[in-house]
Amino acid sequence: MKNKITEEQKEKANAQIRELRKEIDYDTRDYSIDFLVKQFGENEFFIPDEYQRQFVWENQHKTDFIESILLGLPIPFMFFSDTDDGRCEIIDGAQRTRTLDTFMENNLVLKNLKLLTSLENFTYEDLPDYFKRKFNKTTMRIIVLSDETTLETRREIFNRINTAGVRANKSEVRRGTYSGPFMDFLKECTKNELFISVCPVSDNGKKRYEDLELVLRFFAFLNNYQSFNHRVGEFLDNYVERVQDSFNKDELTREFLNMLRFVDKYFEFGFRKTKKAKSTPRVRFEAISVGVALALRAKPDLVPASMDWLDSEEFKKHTTTHASNSQARVRGRIEFVRDMLLAGDNDAGDY
Repeated sequence: MKNKITEEQKEKANAQIRELRKEIDYDTRDYSIDFLVKQFGENEFFIPDEYQRQFVWENQHKTDFIESILLGLPIPFMFFSDTDDGRCEIIDGAQRTRTLDTFMENNLVLKNLKLLTSLENFTYEDLPDYFKRKFNKTTMRIIVLSDETTLETRREIFNRINTAGVRANKSEVRRGTYSGPFMDFLKECTKNELFISVCPVSDNGKKRYEDLELVLRFFAFLNNYQSFNHRVGEFLDNYVERVQDSFNKDELTREFLNMLRFVDKYFEFGFRKTKKAKSTPRVRFEAISVGVALALRAKPDLVPASMDWLDSEEFKKHTTTHASNSQARVRGRIEFVRDMLLAGDNDAGDY
């Protein structure tokens, strides 16, 4: 039962809210990119060492950000704070500011652009003059806290900005980006009763489309694992882009169902590590599902001579998450399962 709030507690809460709100006074400013970068270069806009992250963006993230600006897409607000010496402290926006500075210094080469593919290998100086000027004059909207804001409050704002909410994962973004027949097909696969039975996914995982992610990984790795380069997200995106408008639904369905039936018949716990497990590790799913499908391609009526290898240290080593995204690891775990299933079968042929 909820305790009744007293008038004294309400007055105390009222006073605390009013007091803390006094610490957060701000205004909104629009700074052009060329001005922002100039001020940053002159240390008028600076990144504090006390609580900011190091420059963690990879080149692809930097390219995506620059491409978004060139496309005219809205950019999230940045948070600055005035300081006693007249400069501006960058509370949130350090990665974006550094990327802009790096690009305008011609130290960033644009690679793997999603839409502006004609700008591949461009630097800032290579941009057409018109769009270079447009880029320079593009404004960034900044929330600027007053110089009376305490360091503790600035730290709290930084922490809240960077931890509040859960960022969309790759599967959630992909689901929204690549809507169409192929994504609809993947959703159908996740609703298959046998898949649900042998491949448990937690309730939270389902909310974030983990089951969709697993099915996509099966099809993408089955037909392309040898060309995997270590970036799973990019690898899966490329596969979806390639097949989304042209895929053989009957053939994919056949291989998917044959794989599931085999797993159900010969793997005691399905894709689970234990009988009571309520989720499926991605690396284990990839190894078993793709390895089984490849073995069935070599011998459709396969009956494994032994399944003892499932408890072996070698299989456990192959299906741990350590270095799970390296090319050698992906290939190693898939081919290990395939080879173990075909071991002792003289009719399997050259696989």
